[in-house]
Amino acid sequence: MNKSRNRLTATAMALTALVALAASAGAQAQTASANNSTSAYALTGVPKIYFDVGAGQTDYRLGNGSGLFGSNNGSTAYNLAVGSYFTNNLGVELGYTDFGRISRGGGDTRADGFTLKLVGKLPLAPQFNLLGKVGTTYGRTDVSAAAGSGINPGTDNGFGLNLGIGAEFMFTPNWSGLIQYDAHDLRFAGGASDRERVGVATVGIRYTY
Repeated sequence: MNKSRNRLTATAMALTALVALAASAGAQAQTASANNSTSAYALTGVPKIYFDVGAGQTDYRLGNGSGLFGSNNGSTAYNLAVGSYFTNNLGVELGYTDFGRISRGGGDTRADGFTLKLVGKLPLAPQFNLLGKVGTTYGRTDVSAAAGSGINPGTDNGFGLNLGIGAEFMFTPNWSGLIQYDAHDLRFAGGASDRERVGVATVGIRYTY
């Protein structure tokens, strides 16, 4: 668990550096834009508002109890988000993620959560951006399990760290496609630690206006 926590801390530091780099790139890009023509895909006149819809696969890193019951650790996930860039490269995002339901210990484990993230955008080409996100998730979890499974049933909730990275390809100045991966620290009843990581990889679409 300490190794997992160390990896998460290292990832947080890397993503924070990415956000800082994006902010620096944004300042340089805004200075350059005063002397150069603006790309049709650049977010001029910020702030702009965007809406995301995505779907994908979750990865629950939880124990399976006694092992006498069938289990899986993946489920279909859905996410919605709304955000705004207050510079061309730095913004904030509010979202909701349904992490889906998995079979575990003769019962079900499910989770969902609301997110608040600081978003950094690093343009690599006029239509292609690298994204980095750091924030918090207010997660809600529900665990049911059979007697003797070694898993404690119950509900839990609370705030935890979330980290994300992704890529955006802009089809038009208003529409773009997204590929993203986010890791969330969530609280589960009877968990082996204070918080457990749940990852989610999604493909989505964004509308910006």
